[in-house]
Amino acid sequence: MELGLTGRKALITGASKGIGEAIALRFAQEGVHLALVARTAADLAEVKKTIQGRWNVEVQTFALDMSESKNAQLLARECGHFDILVNNAGSIPRGTVEEIDEERWRKAWELKVFGYINMTRAFYALMRKRRSGVIINILGTGGERLDSRYICGSAGNAALIAFTRALGGNSPEDGLRVVGINPGPVATDRLISLLQKEAKDRFGDAERWSELVKPMPFQRAGTPDEIAVMTVLLASDLSAYTSGTVVTIDGGQVHQGSLI
Repeated sequence: MELGLTGRKALITGASKGIGEAIALRFAQEGVHLALVARTAADLAEVKKTIQGRWNVEVQTFALDMSESKNAQLLARECGHFDILVNNAGSIPRGTVEEIDEERWRKAWELKVFGYINMTRAFYALMRKRRSGVIINILGTGGERLDSRYICGSAGNAALIAFTRALGGNSPEDGLRVVGINPGPVATDRLISLLQKEAKDRFGDAERWSELVKPMPFQRAGTPDEIAVMTVLLASDLSAYTSGTVVTIDGGQVHQGSLI
């Protein structure tokens, strides 16, 4: 399927590994020039090397901490002319309301919740001036499938889901689109580490982590590339009438009971 993205420019935060890296690779395959953002310069350099070894696209890298609001303005100055913004940086720790103290809660939200809001605010204003652009927020099913053992993440993702839907509902009036994706469990290094810890606690053997994915749909977690493919489709003009929508990719788990 021809997506018509060749020559466009996309900025991706959290782009050095996992879902962000997969999104970068898919955009590069479509001929999209890239700006990749993550905290670690060495990791970004590896992704850039991989991309430029396979596709003829421009790749800029920015080693920045997106929990610092000034960095949103820096990126807007450097990449404000870009066509696509993908907010992906940030993870929120598991834990109950008693276990996640104020410091950890604020630190997690500064990166993911306020990081997304600050980047969206900065780029939305520039996209509105030229009446074009797409903003895609990678969120999480924790905001739909509420869990007191993931209270900080459930509340944060729920806020970003509402933010995405509210802004995307009116953004067509400004000539642009705002959409979101809610990944369920995705087989990233982070998920595997969490499952190893769960297997250690439950079975006394971290190597039995794969047993914990068997109750999931198709007996597996999702893949980063499955999220990336949807991201690229939503960014394209084939999705030109899609805004204010959050697409859930979790094999239907959000409509089931607790799995693990």
